[in-house]
Amino acid sequence: MKIIRDDLQGQAILALLQEHIDEMYATSPPESVHTLDVSALRKPDITFWSIWHDDVAHHNENEPTPTGCVALKTHDAQLCEIKSMRTAKGWHRKGVASALLHHIIAHAKQRGYQRIALETGIEDYFIAARQLYAKFGFIECDPFAQYPNDPNSVYMTLALGAS
Repeated sequence: MKIIRDDLQGQAILALLQEHIDEMYATSPPESVHTLDVSALRKPDITFWSIWHDDVAHHNENEPTPTGCVALKTHDAQLCEIKSMRTAKGWHRKGVASALLHHIIAHAKQRGYQRIALETGIEDYFIAARQLYAKFGFIECDPFAQYPNDPNSVYMTLALGAS
């Protein structure tokens, strides 16, 4: 698998992000959906990556299909947040999310952040994601940054050691 910093210009990555947004609205109450649209993901406080597999079938001659994506949002010099973590359909439980988490945690440590946090849903749909985050050492925490105390959200954090 190859992880690249993505400029959010390709149709395949835009389709994956739209799938992510659609699924979040289908799964959680609208007031509890905290996903970012493409224009927000292009802001300077966000770094976005996509992951690709060498054996991925092509939708067309010019563009392979991404197997997942993730973004890192800077809140301040000490805190960053995981956003838009997504594994493409057909790629669940094949190491995509783990590879993305290893990558983003290493990147956050290199940047010198003290803590990486995330918001995810409380619904059963998100059980596998919460279990994966816990496997990586994330623990539940209070809402952070701009997040309200939302009964439909689970907030998690991971303390980062020195790089």
